Amino acid sequence: MKILFISFCISVLISSALILLSTIFSKKTILDREKTSPFECGFDPKNSSRIPFSIRFFLIAIVFLIFDIEISILLPLGLISNSVPPLVWIFIGGSFLVVVTAGLYYEWKESTLDWIT
Repeated sequence: MKILFISFCISVLISSALILLSTIFSKKTILDREKTSPFECGFDPKNSSRIPFSIRFFLIAIVFLIFDIEISILLPLGLISNSVPPLVWIFIGGSFLVVVTAGLYYEWKESTLDWIT
């Protein structure tokens, strides 16, 4: 246990020293307006580069990610079909699909999936 603690302390010290050295010797530049502004073919930008995006787009992207993750959870069901009884396999897959469908129905009724409103 003592060796584990000593090796942990040494690794923390080495990591801290490397982080400290890299921040001290890193190439620092003074940030000015030209370096922080977006580059548009050598001209000053007409608009702000930080334009707000639609919250609808964000919600659709989140729903897509959620359903994408749910599909990746469903894929291993085919692999375990030989190792579990068919009734258990159907119950697990069916209950998961019911939850996914209920979530889709909720999103639909909340009109999150409507792009134009």
